[in-house]
Amino acid sequence: MKKLCVLALVCLVLMIAPGVKAQGSNAELNGNYAFTFDGITGANGISNGFAGVGRFSADGAGNLANGEADTNAVGGGLTAQPFTGTYSIGADHRGVMTFNIAGGTKRFAIAMLADGSAKFIETDAAGGAGTIGSGRIEKSTPAAFSTAQITGEYAFGIAGQDNANNRATITGRFTSGGNGTLTNVAGDVNAYGTVSALTFTSATYTVSNAATGRGTMHLSFQFSGGPVSLDLVFYVVNGGKLFAMVNDTVTPATPLLNGTVLRQSVPTGGFTNASLNSNMVLYMTGLAACGNVTGTVPKAVAGVLTGNGAGTFSLSFDENFCHAANSVTATPGTYTVGSNGRTTMTLNGDGIIGYLVGANEGFLITTDPAVLSGFGEPQAAGALTNSAVAGGYAGVATDPTAFSVNVFSGEFSANGASPTGNLTGRVDIGDASGSQSGASFAATYSVSSSPANGRGTVNLTAPNGGSAVAYVVSPTKFVVVPLSDPNPAVWEFDRAPSASAAVTLSTLALNPTAVTGGTQSSTGTVTLSGAAPSGGAVVSLSSNNTTAARVPASVTVAAGATTASFTVSTSAVTASTAVTISAAYGGTTRTATLTVNPAALNFGAITANAAPEQRRINLVAKFTF
Repeated sequence: MKKLCVLALVCLVLMIAPGVKAQGSNAELNGNYAFTFDGITGANGISNGFAGVGRFSADGAGNLANGEADTNAVGGGLTAQPFTGTYSIGADHRGVMTFNIAGGTKRFAIAMLADGSAKFIETDAAGGAGTIGSGRIEKSTPAAFSTAQITGEYAFGIAGQDNANNRATITGRFTSGGNGTLTNVAGDVNAYGTVSALTFTSATYTVSNAATGRGTMHLSFQFSGGPVSLDLVFYVVNGGKLFAMVNDTVTPATPLLNGTVLRQSVPTGGFTNASLNSNMVLYMTGLAACGNVTGTVPKAVAGVLTGNGAGTFSLSFDENFCHAANSVTATPGTYTVGSNGRTTMTLNGDGIIGYLVGANEGFLITTDPAVLSGFGEPQAAGALTNSAVAGGYAGVATDPTAFSVNVFSGEFSANGASPTGNLTGRVDIGDASGSQSGASFAATYSVSSSPANGRGTVNLTAPNGGSAVAYVVSPTKFVVVPLSDPNPAVWEFDRAPSASAAVTLSTLALNPTAVTGGTQSSTGTVTLSGAAPSGGAVVSLSSNNTTAARVPASVTVAAGATTASFTVSTSAVTASTAVTISAAYGGTTRTATLTVNPAALNFGAITANAAPEQRRINLVAKFTF
């Protein structure tokens, strides 16, 4: 087994006024941050789960200090390990970081989000050895670094694998009074396909380091007729959020589980069936046993669940299951919500168990052998179509469940065009064979509000071809399940910090505005309201009379630029013809008119040295119709 890989993370925060275009710089990373990471480490054809949580401070000038990380894997991990590091952030808000820890250096790629958080991947693996994985980093609040600040009602979800790569997941909830004791604890586990409600006998926690926000949690419960206990380490993000990881030795009894704790928004009187009363976009990953494959393979699912507030729901979803795509529309089911947020759902003999964080939002696990786990969040109201996917996004392949998953992070731009939109960008890739930096990404998409609101088909063209399905949460977030990838993960896309969503098409100009058809062309120029995002801005072009004047299907404004030009070619016409040229980007369309004229009559000059008879003949010829 490869020597234990150490988690390293980079975090960037963007502080800009709304609507102001910001260029990435090292100053974006400035302050205190907490992080969580899920990955797989492997070598010589053997792989196992790897996870980490931690924190650091950044000085805004390319240096990290006061770092502390806990990691876990088969064979052991690090405990409260200090680290330092350096980082560099590019203009497109993609960055790299070197991380100095435990006598070694680790490398990572990051992609910034508009809310000041970031997505990141590890890029150290090569030649089938190393660690692949992804995670997120968030600005932390030192004022919450105490036991007393962890108060209220909380839900949690943690998932991972044991030392034999069997998958397990737990979701649950507890009450914290700020004194180190957890009460009203409830939970459910799917351990390697065996599902059970957990009976907790004790639960305690403490924030042991007021400088770093590091704490520990101990959970004792009954499972399969015997006592079980788990020890977790966590880092405080704020009073309502913790990044938590099991730090026991990895065994079948104590699998390596990693996840998040969130404060619940409990309605007066507690949760009820009315807490599921609208659309929820859910997304989950797991490991499936397939008859045509030895062992297990990654499984990814996303969909829309619509609750009626009274105990019944409809679920539409797409999955990449055993190397095959499967799509289900409007499957009916029933559900029950307890006052503590525990939710059970049944459909076609399958089950989902969840613990709500708020209305139409919560941690989810399935009851099948694939041991799916994930999250559901409220879908924005109204019909969601292509126009809802426009502007800049940061994306990442989340929670890889096998060493074969192709992990990436990057920055992207969507043009929101209908009926087919374009999604372009740059990605950093970290897979088992090696890393790539700044690879081009391109895809088209088509999102519909029916039969499943916000569901879209995606055609991938670069860096690899294939098909995928997207589900739109809101104009600031969508998730994707790649259907052609034999080792899928759920891809998450969140609003990017470049304010590219505010960039629109300002003008379309033609020069000249009148040409002779068939012998002359015109040059069109599109101008954006601000710099194009990472990957460029693809502006769609069209002509209302392609017989007289033609344009390319699109023109790309390069990343960071504001203008791009294209050629309008023409054909001969018999009468003066006005042609409307249109350009569209980010939901804005501009037009310009090109006048295509017939060729002028040629009254050419008489040759000066021609004989008088020839000059007369030339004149007759010129004026003969």
